[in-house]
Amino acid sequence: MKNVFRAIVFAAVLTIGFGQAAAEPLPPMPPDQNQLPDLPKEPDIYRMLPVPDPAGDAWYQPPADLESLANGQIIRTRDVGTWVLGIPMPLTTRQILFRTTDSRDRPATTTTTVLIPGIPWTGSPRPILSYQEAIDGNSALCNPSYTLRAGVFKEITLLAGFLAQGFAVVVTDFDGFDGHEFLTFGEGKMVLDGIRAAKNEPSLGLADSAAGLYGYSGGGSGTARAAEMHRSYAPDVLVLGSAQGGVPGDMVSIARQNITHDQGFANFSGPANFTMWLALSNLASTYPESFDPKEFLTEEGQALLSNVAGRCVYTAALTGAYRPVADYLKPGKGLDDPGIHQILVGQSLGQPQHLPDMPVLMWHAIWDELLTFPSAIKSTVDSYWANGVDLRYFTNPLPEHVVGDVTAVPVAETWISAVLRGLSPGPKFRIGI
Repeated sequence: MKNVFRAIVFAAVLTIGFGQAAAEPLPPMPPDQNQLPDLPKEPDIYRMLPVPDPAGDAWYQPPADLESLANGQIIRTRDVGTWVLGIPMPLTTRQILFRTTDSRDRPATTTTTVLIPGIPWTGSPRPILSYQEAIDGNSALCNPSYTLRAGVFKEITLLAGFLAQGFAVVVTDFDGFDGHEFLTFGEGKMVLDGIRAAKNEPSLGLADSAAGLYGYSGGGSGTARAAEMHRSYAPDVLVLGSAQGGVPGDMVSIARQNITHDQGFANFSGPANFTMWLALSNLASTYPESFDPKEFLTEEGQALLSNVAGRCVYTAALTGAYRPVADYLKPGKGLDDPGIHQILVGQSLGQPQHLPDMPVLMWHAIWDELLTFPSAIKSTVDSYWANGVDLRYFTNPLPEHVVGDVTAVPVAETWISAVLRGLSPGPKFRIGI
């Protein structure tokens, strides 16, 4: 009866929530831009669900001695439920708050959620599949540690394929508590420390487990950054392979493409404009000395940035699409400012000091409207290939970002599952780029 009640409450919340007005109305938009009405933010709706808001949940609070702890060290744990639209999944779900390091090498905390199915595993320690969701949000209520409990984790169908095989699945809030590590190398550190934390929890029996990495798009960013940071940051963690698709590799090129509103068939960047508003929200929070919205953006741009901040990916995409940042920059300002350019270069993938040291499967959709092919990824693939990374890359011939994900799932899931079972990753190749 309790489960039925939760399902009814969930449905009612979604029905009522999307009729609510947003707290920060958008400024009037030019007629050639996105004319969608102002939308309620997902967190405003999620707060009506029967799950505590992380902002008021003392369990998430960092300890006073955080700096003295080691990366991956457990601060506290709890057992919770994993839900899908009000229906419980038959899993052991352990959440771990742990110490990690952010993109600016400062001590931080974040959470990982460890999902263990009731399927026996024999012959070896149960493998760990570190699954990186495309979080792409600026609120703690967008994070998997909340959405898995609330029943609104948007990639549950993809994740379930690994649970059905008996893997322990580790799902980390790799963008940090409030999403400010978005598209930075802090994501990779948090992914790796999430695996460390799962292995450090003795009751889970994962101390001797090997791990694999998996993610697409925003999740591909966290996955690729973990693969690149592994050698220098967490060589103690045995990672057997990384399956990463739709990866945002060249941040300079991506920013240059996505701040405009181009109409070309293969460069249709309007839908991707929202990614730059999320990125600017991160810049304003994490690198305030390099990006001050009052210095760079018009009043309308500042209002739009404020509106996008605190959203999760769905309404951020609908709010920021077809609203190019270039139209909201003050005269003489641009993302080629030396301070911002240096950050974008520093957070790009494929740099010689950050190269994967495990087998990698990588793919990208042709005519990807969010991460333009090939400019978003070519320099990364070229660097991996030239520097001897154990790489398998293919261009998915089917266009569009989401299609490029779901059509590659059978290949990617089969490959990383085989690698986790100790099978050969196969020969290196690069196809279509």
